[in-house]
Amino acid sequence: MNLCALALVLALVCGVGGQYYDYDAPLFMYGQLSPNCAPECNCPQSYPSAMYCDDLKLKSVPMVPPGIKYLYLRNNQIDRIDEKAFENVTDLQWLILDHNLLENSKIKGKVFSKLKQLKKLHINYNNLTESVGPLPKSLQDLQLTNNKISKLGSFEGLANLTFIHLQYNQLKEDAVSASLKGLKSLEYLDLSFNQISKLPSGLPASLLTLYLDSNKISNIPDEYFKRFTGLQYLRLSHNQLADSGVPGNSFNISSLLELDLSYNKLKSIPAVNENLENYYLEVNELEKFDVKSFCKILGPLSYSKIKHLRLDGNPLTHSSLPPDMYECLRVANEININ
Repeated sequence: MNLCALALVLALVCGVGGQYYDYDAPLFMYGQLSPNCAPECNCPQSYPSAMYCDDLKLKSVPMVPPGIKYLYLRNNQIDRIDEKAFENVTDLQWLILDHNLLENSKIKGKVFSKLKQLKKLHINYNNLTESVGPLPKSLQDLQLTNNKISKLGSFEGLANLTFIHLQYNQLKEDAVSASLKGLKSLEYLDLSFNQISKLPSGLPASLLTLYLDSNKISNIPDEYFKRFTGLQYLRLSHNQLADSGVPGNSFNISSLLELDLSYNKLKSIPAVNENLENYYLEVNELEKFDVKSFCKILGPLSYSKIKHLRLDGNPLTHSSLPPDMYECLRVANEININ
C-alpha cells in the first residue's frame, strides 16, 4: 500500500478530531471497537461502552449513541428528562444522574421502564418529592438520597432490586411500609436521616443491612427483628431510644454482626447474641455494665465474640466494671470507656 492510500485509510478510520469510528472496519485497525460519543462528553477508548458527561452545565440529556451501557451525567443543571431521551440505548445498564435539578413532574412517561437491562439508577442530590417510576424489572441498585422525598411509589414486581438508598429525605414510616413489601431480593436498605418515628412494618425479611440512623424512633415492637433471619448490620444511632422502649430480647439476633445504638437515652445495655462482633453504645446514659447483656453463661466455650465495644460518653468508669467482664469479652481487641 502506498503512502497516499495509507493516509486515506487512516482518515476514514479516525475522522476529524478522532471522534468518528468506521463500524464496518475490521477490529485490528484500531484495537477495539468503540461507539460514537456525544461531542461534549468523553468516551474513553479503554472503557468504550461508558460515556462521561459530568460537570458540563448541561440542562438536558445529550444525544446518547447506540452502544453506550454506562452513562454518567453528574454535577450538571439537568431539570428534565424527555420520554425519548434514551431511545438509542435501550440496553443501558447504569444511569447516574447525581447532583442535578430534576423534579418528578419533568421526568416524562415511562422513560426508565423502557430500559430493560438497567441495573443501577442513581438520582441523588436532586429535587424529587417522590420516588421515580415505573422502573424496569432488571433494576438492582436504586439510590435517591438527598432529595425531598415524602412519598414512595410502587416497587411491585422488582424481583431483582437488592440495594435501596433513601437517606436524607422526608419519609415517614407509613410511606415506607406501604411500598417496600414484596421485595424478596432486597438486602440493603438505608433510611437514615428521615422523619421516621416508628419502625416500618412489612419490611422484607431478606434484609442483611438496615440503617435507621438519625430518625425519631423511641420504641421497638416486641420481636420486631425476629423475622429478619439473616440480618447482619443494624444501625439505630441518633434516635430517642430509652430502656422503656426496648424489650429485653430485641437484639438477640444470632446472625447480627454489628449493632449501633449510640446517641440514644439508654441507661442499661440491651442484651445481644454472643455472635455479635461490633457494638456501639457511645453517648447514652449507661450507669452499669451487666455481663449478662453479653454472656448468658460463662465457660470455656461460652463467651462473647465482641471485637469492638464503644461505651465512651457514658457515666461508666473503669472502677465500676465487673471483674468477669474480661472473661466474657475475652476476644475483644478494643473497649472504649471514659
